[in-house]
Amino acid sequence: MFYASNRSIHIKKGEIMKILLVRPKPHKDTIGLQHVMICEPLELEYLISNIPDDIKSETQAEILDMILEKDSFEDIVTKKKPEFIVFTGYITHVGIIKKMAEAAKNMLPSVKTGVGGVHAEVVPEDFSSEYIDFIYNRNGIDNFNLTLRGLINKKSLEEINKEINTGDKRSTFDYKYPDRKAVKKYRKKYYYMFHNPCALIKTSFGCPYNCSFCFCKEITGGRYYTREIKDIIKELASIEEEEVYIVDDDFLYDRNRLKNFIAELKANKINKKFLVYGRADFIAQNKDIIKELKTVGLQAVIVGIESVRSGDLEDYKKGTTVEINEKCIQILQELDIELYATLIIPLNFKKEDFNQLVSWLKKVNVKFVNLQPLTPLPGTDIFDDYKRLLLEDRQTFQVWDMAHVILKPEHMSIRAFYAEILKAYYKVVMRPKHLIYLIKKYGLKANLKMLAGSSLISFQYLQKIVRSNR
Repeated sequence: MFYASNRSIHIKKGEIMKILLVRPKPHKDTIGLQHVMICEPLELEYLISNIPDDIKSETQAEILDMILEKDSFEDIVTKKKPEFIVFTGYITHVGIIKKMAEAAKNMLPSVKTGVGGVHAEVVPEDFSSEYIDFIYNRNGIDNFNLTLRGLINKKSLEEINKEINTGDKRSTFDYKYPDRKAVKKYRKKYYYMFHNPCALIKTSFGCPYNCSFCFCKEITGGRYYTREIKDIIKELASIEEEEVYIVDDDFLYDRNRLKNFIAELKANKINKKFLVYGRADFIAQNKDIIKELKTVGLQAVIVGIESVRSGDLEDYKKGTTVEINEKCIQILQELDIELYATLIIPLNFKKEDFNQLVSWLKKVNVKFVNLQPLTPLPGTDIFDDYKRLLLEDRQTFQVWDMAHVILKPEHMSIRAFYAEILKAYYKVVMRPKHLIYLIKKYGLKANLKMLAGSSLISFQYLQKIVRSNR
């Protein structure tokens, strides 16, 4: 056990440091895709698998997925009495993580706390709190291990904080594969839409493009780098699930790399079903590659269509056109590859713009769509441009989910804006011919699960419509 002041740690010889790695459950006010998807906490699995061999015997790390846990965080902490707790999360989790860290410190005054994840890397100051000892704003795995070593070697918090977060962000990736067995008790419950059960793998880091609204490129400071294909194939061979979500910010980027990926999948007889992110322009210009990927398991692509208006695409620095988007959609439909389209709804949308959007989505036969009110996330290029127009307090973290209306619409009330978004969803997604298609393709049980999840999201929107007084 530890006995410590807030400045230093002491571990009795021969005892094990107990570590909890925690993914919080979203705030009740967050309009969450967790109702239709729960993916494995890949970043926490990486932390466990990469604890250095020379100190592994002195640690006992456990992942706590609060999205799926039935017991409360307080009950678990009381029972397990960890010496070190590390949280991961997005901007919507900031307030929750601070409260959880405070609760842990109140129950166990000597416990040490840390936080990492993409938001901590881009906007670390948001996590500033007397209850959080370490904020990992770069190279999370390395700095987590530096912290462990420091705690074991009885260094003070000040000493450890001087050692972590130094140097440039990594541009190479030579870590051990994530320890997927560390979430064995949760594993069968991880899924993405109709991909169930579903595992995650990451094959590249950062994004090579420069969209103004995008948070992804900020995580690596604008750099883009990839893992070796043979290493990726080796990891894929170790994954038990058939469904695999490649969570790269943009997997469809390099023709030669994708050709190599296809060849290695075939050579190693890897049979998986893949869900990936990809840009419309790559798909429109590389039908032959997409067709080949289909033969080795490509099932679905998440595409940032972003807008049906040329002016919006220019404002977003997207580098695509409406014509490119339409060609992309046509190719995916011809190849029977599912499209999950995402679009950004700007402030100047009028009712007729929503009608035009719905008409276009129906015309090109989009079946799945995610409509996101324009959200200038802190840390992105556009945040300062919109800061004066914010409807919500910057510290009301739970509503920064890219589903809440953060900026005041120019031509309608907030209530009407939410209503138009909800109506657009139902007009596009809930068409009878689409429902018949989905039941035939995925079965009744899977569709009932999706219906239950989407109904919860709809109810959250209805609450916004009813309660909004603006």
